[in-house]
Amino acid sequence: MGMEKDCFTFRAFSIRQDKCAMKVGTDGVLLGAWAPGGTRILDIGTGTGLIALIMAQRFGGSMIDAIDIDADACEQARQNVAASPFPTRIHVWQSDLQHFCSPKPYDAIVCNPPFFVNALRCPNSKRTMARHTDTLSPRDLFAHAYRLLADGGTLALIIPTDQADGFVAESIIAGFFEKGRVRIKTTERKAAKRLLLSFTKKSSTVRTDTEQVLFYGQQKSEWYHALTADLYL
Repeated sequence: MGMEKDCFTFRAFSIRQDKCAMKVGTDGVLLGAWAPGGTRILDIGTGTGLIALIMAQRFGGSMIDAIDIDADACEQARQNVAASPFPTRIHVWQSDLQHFCSPKPYDAIVCNPPFFVNALRCPNSKRTMARHTDTLSPRDLFAHAYRLLADGGTLALIIPTDQADGFVAESIIAGFFEKGRVRIKTTERKAAKRLLLSFTKKSSTVRTDTEQVLFYGQQKSEWYHALTADLYL
């Protein structure tokens, strides 16, 4: 990955982020590289369009709808999509999830959701909206993802590990079953900080529950390198 001011260059596309409150980060790369895909994909809270673009690269021929509540984020995502190899396969819509409708269900839904519930608000109102649950609670996320997901589809999220119990409880209320789980550790001796989760509408006996070292000292783990090998320059 190459980096200039307000621009990240991946192998297949570049991300400009000068208009977007939430910048490119490891969470988005992890989710985009790990999440299951399909023919029809929905990216909730697309921001710069990073996850949608990764999914387009990974799943050739897929059609992707990317939604965001913020007008500037949508403009930025459209700019990044237009400059990418996938301009006809990704459509960016300014909408909240609660009012978003689709004529057909999605095979895969991905979301790097807001998760700060009681944390101190950031002075930047757009960044606050992107990071806090005020505009998209876990309950709304799961309820509307369930509404939009095909019966055989998969919902994939990345969240802080300390939010896991709340998110999983809400997923059960909505009717989901947990399918996959990967805990991401940033250092070997500390607790995992992030959790990759996937859910389906039908009960599954297969579940991955693995701790992976993402960073160890200055080195990324072999698992991370293998997961993201096709993304970076």
